[in-house]
Amino acid sequence: MRANTIVLALFLGLATTNAIAQQTPEQAQVKGLYLLTDYPALTVQAGGTSTVALRLHNYGLPPERLALSVDGVPQGWSATILGGGQPVAAAMPATGKDVALQLRLDVPANAQTGATVTVTARGANQNIVLPIAVSLGKDLPAKLTLEPKLPALRGSPTSNFEYQLTVKNDSGRNLLVSLGAKAPQNFSTRFTEAYGSQELSSLPIEAGQSKEIKLAVRAPAQTGAGKIPVGVTVSAEGVSADAQVVMEIVGQPQLRLTGRDGVVSARAEAGNQTSIPIVISNEGSAPAEGVELTGTAPSGWKVEFDPKQVERIAPGQRAEAQLLLTPSAKALAGDYMTSLRASSRGESASSDIRVAVATSTYWGMAGAGIIGIALLVMVGAIARFGRR
Repeated sequence: MRANTIVLALFLGLATTNAIAQQTPEQAQVKGLYLLTDYPALTVQAGGTSTVALRLHNYGLPPERLALSVDGVPQGWSATILGGGQPVAAAMPATGKDVALQLRLDVPANAQTGATVTVTARGANQNIVLPIAVSLGKDLPAKLTLEPKLPALRGSPTSNFEYQLTVKNDSGRNLLVSLGAKAPQNFSTRFTEAYGSQELSSLPIEAGQSKEIKLAVRAPAQTGAGKIPVGVTVSAEGVSADAQVVMEIVGQPQLRLTGRDGVVSARAEAGNQTSIPIVISNEGSAPAEGVELTGTAPSGWKVEFDPKQVERIAPGQRAEAQLLLTPSAKALAGDYMTSLRASSRGESASSDIRVAVATSTYWGMAGAGIIGIALLVMVGAIARFGRR
């Protein structure tokens, strides 16, 4: 038993030493138990509920169980001490630590005057009191504030612009706040929870509290470069708050690949190179730099481009190149598909060209000659052996 007592004393001594070592020089000069609040005098509304934040702090003393109580509560009022979100009757702060508490006051609607309530923490060796003056006031008018965290974002027309906003209810009562955004025509706007995907049109905010929301804005793909403002409004009970966010859209090329005059078909001869003109257009809002041309054709075919790379295509302009296509010498007559692709720094376009392949005239004449010789041999054989 004596050994256990010694071990416990050593443990408490070590805990106290570590706690003191972690204290700042200012805290090291303070010693004792303190019951604190940031607002020892406040105003509440009759018929409402108010919560006062408390801290029970232990400066350099061994832990001790402290019973909690509230005195001086007027008749009809309700006073409850909360810890961790539930009613508590005692607390035990460790050495150098504090315990967060709350005093919840429920004031009846017929209350006429305020009061001074006293929160007490009693232990075997300590008796700490904290008087809190509570006055009755009129209901505060509705008031809202709206603040974006990053009011300007930059991206391409296809980027997702998502703005984080804080909505605060500065009034003395709970409000149902409506959300609205004003963007240019054909732009889409969507409000969601800050850490969720549920779309919102309004949200409840308790008196004196704030909530985080997210505004997502999407621009049409053809939007030109520039700064585009989007207005945001929150409103409730005839009052509103406004803010503005900015979409800074940078230009983006948009490629289109076709044959000359829009033709997407060509004729070629097996084994021979054919030159097919192709057109690369930039329908975007920024120049397309280093446009590279590639193609995919049936096995045994040869695909080349002249030039293979177009250095620059300005917005609204186009460039022409030659597709040098050589079908396989063994290709049979018929229609084949060749896929073309133009790429420029993440932007690309593709197109398919139907190629009608004909066999070489030389091989056709050679085939006809072989057939003619075969017929002559056959006729000679019939004439010779037929007389026998």
